[in-house]
Amino acid sequence: IDEAVGAGDTDSIAQEVKRVLQQSLRCNALSLPSRFHTPRPDTYARRLLHRDPAGRYTVVVMTWGPQQGTALHDHAGIWCVECVVAGEMAVTQYDLVSEENGAYRFEEQNRVVASRGAAGCLIPPFEYHTLANTRPDSTSVTLHVYGGEMDHCHIFEPSGHGAFRRVTKALQYHD
Repeated sequence: IDEAVGAGDTDSIAQEVKRVLQQSLRCNALSLPSRFHTPRPDTYARRLLHRDPAGRYTVVVMTWGPQQGTALHDHAGIWCVECVVAGEMAVTQYDLVSEENGAYRFEEQNRVVASRGAAGCLIPPFEYHTLANTRPDSTSVTLHVYGGEMDHCHIFEPSGHGAFRRVTKALQYHD
């Protein structure tokens, strides 16, 4: 990943990080300690795996209990590569189609169900999405490489008539 983040522009970096993650999973070169596979009962777990000393990126492991998921959210302008390490995740991407007086409107673009080794890039402004563990009886694990420290994001809460309001959400790491 250290080499990948030197790939040039944001799109090239994200594509190279994606390639490295997928290759690591194909070769079984990525092994996570057991604590990264333990879900939380109240919400998906967000655990720091690595922080680049130069601040270029962070690697975060998320553990999803059965059917846990996110609200519609963005990454506050930070690029990200998300990769499924275990289980199965539904990833739904949205386009922002309008914003007027704090009322945001989105259009669903695509929805994929991803399993081990599947990865995708989120590059602003195309960063609006939801994630959810599709399995009703097992845990899923994802690995996220962010182009910096993602300490907050914006979630979009339904506000009626198909519109959403944007709320800043502080993010924290769990155990």
